[in-house]
Amino acid sequence: MSSPIPTLPGADATAEVPLAVRRSSRSTSPQSRVPFPKNASAPKRILVLGATSGIAEASIRIWASRGDNLFLVGRNVDRLNAVAADARTRGAGFVEVSVVDLDNTNAHPELLAHAINSLGGLDVAYVAVGMLGDQARAERNFADAGQILHTNFIAPASLLTWLANYCAQRHAGTLAVLSSVAGDRGRKSNYVYGSSKAGLSIFLDGLRNRIDREGVRVMTIKPGPVKTAMTEGMKGEARFADVNKVAATIVNAIDKGRRKGPDILYVPGLWRFIMAAVRAIPESQFKKMDL
Repeated sequence: MSSPIPTLPGADATAEVPLAVRRSSRSTSPQSRVPFPKNASAPKRILVLGATSGIAEASIRIWASRGDNLFLVGRNVDRLNAVAADARTRGAGFVEVSVVDLDNTNAHPELLAHAINSLGGLDVAYVAVGMLGDQARAERNFADAGQILHTNFIAPASLLTWLANYCAQRHAGTLAVLSSVAGDRGRKSNYVYGSSKAGLSIFLDGLRNRIDREGVRVMTIKPGPVKTAMTEGMKGEARFADVNKVAATIVNAIDKGRRKGPDILYVPGLWRFIMAAVRAIPESQFKKMDL
């Protein structure tokens, strides 16, 4: 017997769901609900999960500057409030925040229902949840490896399961998810992080195959190394991509929509060819390389 499809309790245009997670005292807004966009140029209703990541912050600045409506979720209250304050200053039409550790998958249904109700619907869910972790520690202790796998794969898979069913029931919406080029082939320098992103990318492949026909766009975003707080101090940092350019490419690709936009976005685009070359190396040679 098949399991029932999970749905978001109360996530509709009329029902309100109390929020079980802690909200910032500064996350107030003049309106309780955001009007539904009536045309393509109208402000989008965007849920950002992992709003304090470097790429997410840069994307939020773009959306705010054009007046989009934002619901921001992150675990660091000070950073999250700073991002929200900046978004309001830049002209976002609506900004609300929830402070929550997204590793807690039990909190996801109620959190997502509250976010969707606050926005009055959902046009884009931007999933930027993740951690780099410490490869050396993960090799010695599975608790460290397990944390990386949970944060980068299990937690996003939970969020996407709920969001996919919500969007599929409405035959609309975009799920844009940050994966990584690190998931294209395992390397000894970061195979725990890479495997978590590989799992996420495969999950998105299957999810896309399942719900694209329902009118829902599933977009896998695969950045190469980007200059953010997460990569600060890493070898070769000076050659990493500019976070603002990366964010602009992502936002532009999301804006193109389901029919014209890419399903899988390598950013910068050169990484599509770099990783194709890496995947083409025979395993007999690859296992001897220091990568």
